[in-house]
Amino acid sequence: MAKGGFRGGFGGGGGMNLGAMKKMQQMQQDMMKMQAEVEEREFTATAGGGMVKATVTGKRELKSLEIDPEALTPEDAEMVCDTVVAAVNEALRQAESAMNDGMAKFTGGLNLGF
Repeated sequence: MAKGGFRGGFGGGGGMNLGAMKKMQQMQQDMMKMQAEVEEREFTATAGGGMVKATVTGKRELKSLEIDPEALTPEDAEMVCDTVVAAVNEALRQAESAMNDGMAKFTGGLNLGF
């Protein structure tokens, strides 16, 4: 057996120190708090010059949809449907962007799949 004993393993300098573990735990708690805050927010977008207004939650759920009654003529049905889709998708993009912006604060801009 060599003198000096085993130098690797636990406490030998190769593992993560307690301070780094606490920092990671705090960062995880902060990320979870930020995610919960974004999920509680609402995001609203309009399309068709304000003809359609969609509101989604940070959980990416459609909460409300408003259509200007003047847009509800039978001849314009297809256009109204397309405009609804555009408004909902834009509101969802806003929610996704807010979540990504919040996560970027913690990941330093690395794309970790959040």
